[in-house]
Amino acid sequence: MFSEIAPRYDLLNRILSAGVDRRWRRALVEAALERGPRRILDLATGTGDVALLLKRLAPQAQVTGGDFAPPMLELARQKAKRAGLEILFVQADALALPFPDHHFDLVTIAFGFRNFADHERALAELHRVIAPGGRLCILEFPPPPKGGLGILYRLYFTRILPLIGGAVSGNPEAYRYLPESVERFPDPSTLATMMGLAGFETHYRLLTGGIAALHIGDKRPCPTQATRRGVSPQLSP
Repeated sequence: MFSEIAPRYDLLNRILSAGVDRRWRRALVEAALERGPRRILDLATGTGDVALLLKRLAPQAQVTGGDFAPPMLELARQKAKRAGLEILFVQADALALPFPDHHFDLVTIAFGFRNFADHERALAELHRVIAPGGRLCILEFPPPPKGGLGILYRLYFTRILPLIGGAVSGNPEAYRYLPESVERFPDPSTLATMMGLAGFETHYRLLTGGIAALHIGDKRPCPTQATRRGVSPQLSP
C-alpha cells in the first residue's frame, strides 16, 4: 500500500495537513537532537523528510533512514542526493531490525509507529538497538481528542481526508486505512506506559490541540555503564 502511494506521498502530506506536518516534524527533530547524538536511525523514514532535517541540523551525525517500502526509500535517496546530504537509506523491518545491539544514540519515528504489526515487539527491538542513555522519539497521531475540536477533526479525518487522499493518490483504500489505524492506536498515556514497560523513561506532549503527540523516551543506563562513568549503582541490603 505504501509503495503504491509513494509518488504522491509528500504532496498529500502537505495538502491534508495544510502544511502543519512540517512544524510537527521540526518539533520532533529539535527534541531528538537535545543530547547531541552521533548515530541516528530514522525508522519508517518514508521519503526521508525527517532524516534530511536531522542531517541538516546535525551534520556531524551519522544518519540512517530505514523503511519497509523500497519505492519510498528510492524517493528518499533522490531527495538526499539533490540536497547534497550523505544519508544511508536501508530496507528495514521494525520487528527485526538489521542492526547490532546498542548501535544508535537516537531513533526517531514520525507517523509510522502505529503501522507496525506488533507495538510491544517493536518497542523491544528499538530498546535493543538503542545504546544505554540513548533516546527514542515517536511522533504519532493519537485517537482524536474529545470536545469540539475532536468532533471536527474526526469529521475531517473520516469523511473528507479519504476523498482527497484517494483522488490525488489513486488509492482510496490507503486513505481509508489512515483514520482506521488512528482510531485503533493507543492513547498517549497508554503509549507512554508501554514505552516505560519496554525500558524507557518517557514523557510526552500534545501538539495542535492533541491532533498529534510527541513521545520522548530515554533508555535507562545499565548498571555497568554507570560504574564505568564513576557512579556506583545503589545496592539493595
